[in-house]
Amino acid sequence: MAKVMVGLSGGVDSSVAAALLVEEGHEVVAGYMKNWVNAEGIPGDCPWEQDIEDARAVAGRLGIEFRVIDLIDAYRERIVEYLVEGYRSGITPNPDVWCNREMKFGVFLDYALSQGFESVATGHYARRRTLSDGSAAILRGADPNKDQSYFLALMTPFQARHALFPTGEMLKPEVREVARRFGLPVAEKKDSQGICFLGQVKMSDFLRHYVADSPGEIVDVEGRVMGRHQGLHLYTLGQRKGHGVASPREGMAYVVVGKDVGRNRLIVGWDTEDSAGLYARRCVVGTISLLNEGFDVSRMVEAQPRYRAKAEPAMMRPLGDGRVELEFKQAQRAIAAGQICAFYDGGRLLGGGVFEEVGEREG
Repeated sequence: MAKVMVGLSGGVDSSVAAALLVEEGHEVVAGYMKNWVNAEGIPGDCPWEQDIEDARAVAGRLGIEFRVIDLIDAYRERIVEYLVEGYRSGITPNPDVWCNREMKFGVFLDYALSQGFESVATGHYARRRTLSDGSAAILRGADPNKDQSYFLALMTPFQARHALFPTGEMLKPEVREVARRFGLPVAEKKDSQGICFLGQVKMSDFLRHYVADSPGEIVDVEGRVMGRHQGLHLYTLGQRKGHGVASPREGMAYVVVGKDVGRNRLIVGWDTEDSAGLYARRCVVGTISLLNEGFDVSRMVEAQPRYRAKAEPAMMRPLGDGRVELEFKQAQRAIAAGQICAFYDGGRLLGGGVFEEVGEREG
C-alpha cells in the first residue's frame, strides 16, 4: 500500500478519488491547495471558503488527516503572471493546463514528496498505466464526455510517474453513486466552472483588473474600419458574439479572424472556411512536453487543438529546440497562438505543446 496525498478541492470527483484510495487501504492524507482568495475585489464568486469547509467535511467523513496548503504566492507567480502577460502580448493562454503542470503536479507534488508521500492523486477523468520500463502512460478517461487528459498534455514524465487518477476508470454517474455510497457530503454538489482555482470569475473582469483597456479600431480583412474595440486582450480568435460588429444580412456572421498587435487593430471576417486567418492547416508548436517517447522523426499523430475539439490526424515534423511543425489533414478553425495542442496515439496521450505560429512558417 502507498502513502498518497489527495488534492481535495471540495468537489465530488476529488472526494471520490480520496474515498477509493482509503477503501483500497492506502495511507491517505487530504491536502487543499489554497491558491486564490480574490482579495483584490475582482467581480465574481470565488467560493474558496466553502470549498475548504466541504473538503474538511469529506476528510472527516473518511477519517483522514486534512491540511490546507498555502500556495497563493506560487499561483500568482506561475499562473496569474503567465495569464496576464500572455493576454497583454496578444496570445490566448490556457491557465487550466498550466495549473496542472505548475501547481497540482508542480509545487503541490513537490510539497507532497518532501513530506514523504509517494504520489499525488486528483479527480481527473484520465487513466494512468505503468509501463514495463517504469515510465507512466496516460490514457483518455473512460467517460468520453468527461475525459480530461487534454489538460494533462504538458505534464512531465516525472510528474506522470507520481500521479494517480482513481476516478479515471469511471463514468460520471458512477462517481456520484460512489459518493452516495460513502455518504460524502458533496455527493450532489454541482461541478465547478470557470478559470482554474478562480471560481465564477469572468475572464474579462479578471483581465480588466490587471490589464488596462486599450481601445482601437475594428477592421475587416481589407482594412475597412468597422467599429471600435476596448482592448485586444478581451477578444479571442473565432469569437462570433460580443465584438460589436453587426452582421449585415441573415445567415452571415462576422467573427474575429486576427489581431494586429502593432497597430492595435482587431480584424473581423466572415465565418467561412475561406475567410483569411480563420482556418489553418499548418502551425508551429513549441514548449513541447513528452511523456514516454521522443519525436525525433516525422510521424502522424492525432492532434487536439482545444479541450472540446476533436483530435485530428496531423503530420508532425521535428524542428529542434523543443518545437515541431504540425500539418493537419483538414484545416482547423480558430487556432490561436498561446493555446495548447495535445498529441495522441489513439487513446494514449503522447504529450503536448503551445501553439507559437499559425499558418505558413516564416523563414
